[in-house]
Amino acid sequence: MLLPGFEKKHVAHDAALIARAAVEDFHAEYCAVVDGGDIERWPEFFTENCIYRVTELENATCGLPVGLVYAEGRDMLHDRAVAISRTQMFAPRSMLHFISNVRILSADDEEIVAQSNYMLLQTLVEGATTLHQAGRLFDRFARNGNILLLKERQAVYDTAMIANDLAYPV
Repeated sequence: MLLPGFEKKHVAHDAALIARAAVEDFHAEYCAVVDGGDIERWPEFFTENCIYRVTELENATCGLPVGLVYAEGRDMLHDRAVAISRTQMFAPRSMLHFISNVRILSADDEEIVAQSNYMLLQTLVEGATTLHQAGRLFDRFARNGNILLLKERQAVYDTAMIANDLAYPV
């Protein structure tokens, strides 16, 4: 499954390896910050005019714009991060992201487009670890030398049934 604008294009083998390594390094830092509880740093991984959307597979497949979460711009992500870190209207928990199988769909000097699989585990303070969400990430990265920032992240989760407490970033 591919989203419009995330079609696979030819990328030279060496360029794909370099791009994949850069994306995997980005994901490692992203997950370390978010899983480490430093939620207010989360918007730093995005460009100023980014798009962030979390939606279910059926909506994505049908091209429907409806999403569980939709944010345009780093300011909206900042507001969400502050709300999560300072209000905490939900039970204390830890979250753990796993991002794997990075596919480079296109890459040039200014942009990398990638697709990955993700899994988000949740552990409540007084409970067992559970699968919170799983699906695919469709990412468009702005590339400035060795620095990547997300211009667009579309997280497409696989099931229509998810916990109603999705507050943490995917």
